[in-house]
Amino acid sequence: MAALVVLASTLIAIPEAYAQTASVHRKTKAAQAKRAELTGDSKQTTFRLGLSNGVRAEIFTLADPYRVVVDLPEVAFHLPEGSGEKGGGLISAFRYGLVSEGKARIVMDANGPVVIKHAAMNPKDGQAVELIIELVPTSAHAFGAGTGAGAQPQPPPAPPVPQRDVAKGAPPAPTASPGREIERAPKVTRAKPLVVIDAGHGGIDPGTTSAGNVKEKTVVLAVALALRSQLAASGRYDVRMTRKTDVFVPLDRRVQMSRELDADLFISLHADAIAQKGLAKNVRGATVYTLSEDASDEEARRMAEKENNSDAVAGLQTSAFEGEGDVRNILIDLLKRETSNFSADFSNILVKRMGQSISLSSRPQRSAAFKVLRQADTPSVLVELGYMSNPKDEELLQSAAWQRRVAASIGSAVDAYFSRRTATAR
Repeated sequence: MAALVVLASTLIAIPEAYAQTASVHRKTKAAQAKRAELTGDSKQTTFRLGLSNGVRAEIFTLADPYRVVVDLPEVAFHLPEGSGEKGGGLISAFRYGLVSEGKARIVMDANGPVVIKHAAMNPKDGQAVELIIELVPTSAHAFGAGTGAGAQPQPPPAPPVPQRDVAKGAPPAPTASPGREIERAPKVTRAKPLVVIDAGHGGIDPGTTSAGNVKEKTVVLAVALALRSQLAASGRYDVRMTRKTDVFVPLDRRVQMSRELDADLFISLHADAIAQKGLAKNVRGATVYTLSEDASDEEARRMAEKENNSDAVAGLQTSAFEGEGDVRNILIDLLKRETSNFSADFSNILVKRMGQSISLSSRPQRSAAFKVLRQADTPSVLVELGYMSNPKDEELLQSAAWQRRVAASIGSAVDAYFSRRTATAR
């Protein structure tokens, strides 16, 4: 069980036997964070965060992997570039950002099980305060299951997804629990195809960061917005986005939005990177992924593993794919097969159209078990726009002209895909 302590004072001491949650209370008000640092060693490490004014801070630990999470409301981060990339003492790194509208989070990656020895929010000059968290090592046994294996705090539920206009008398689209497909009624007739654009990562999860400190979350959002404009300008589509700002959206929520909207096409945008420095300068170009339980190759498996880790990066509990157990029926299996065929069809068109405008990778079509593509009845692809580890791709990914060009090529593929679907249906 997680210990919860709520204090108005500055001192918090938690018994070491628990993986714990602690709260520090100050008057809640919009605050700015301008300084963050780690000091200490492997015996005791202190995290300090300078805030313009006091806020409520909730601090808890998570296992598998070991993390320390700090939840804060209404905080704007204005930290120096590179903050958190290098750790110290018991912490290997930390990251920060929004996990939902009005809720900020800091996630510290611990080198092993730790315990919160002391937490305080001390007044500084004027209204300014300093949040101090002191950590000490503990054993895995003493840490226990705690919040790492039990009821982990989750971000507040996202507001309901606006439903599209449906034919009169048509049944509403059913919902599903995260990670599980459900039997669906046939898609209703609509005036325009509904396309969901998914800008990967966001908020506390920056995704890949290039050598020049370009963040994947920023690049893919820019392309997603350009693609939305491209599709909306045609007047042929109802276009929705999983996020329009720099906010984190859990993977299950992205899929759930697509289901609730009964989307006709789901396009997830990301940017790749390669760890081997010797290959980074030579490996570049875009890749289109479709869903497969077995990865097409090792690089595809690695990429899916990286993208599927997004929730853990944001300090959320992660869940593995559910197997094809007896809860699956023949109808769902057939529906998935049909959807897979449509996804492959769109992938073929997309690679052809993108290849006319931008560079593609050496193997531009791949497949792997991406969580965000696990949709029974919506054709879905994940597009890695380029390699941020490659200097040329890094330069292009930041270019507004290139972003518009790639958005135009994706938009052209969407046009061709639905034109073919319409012709086939006649």
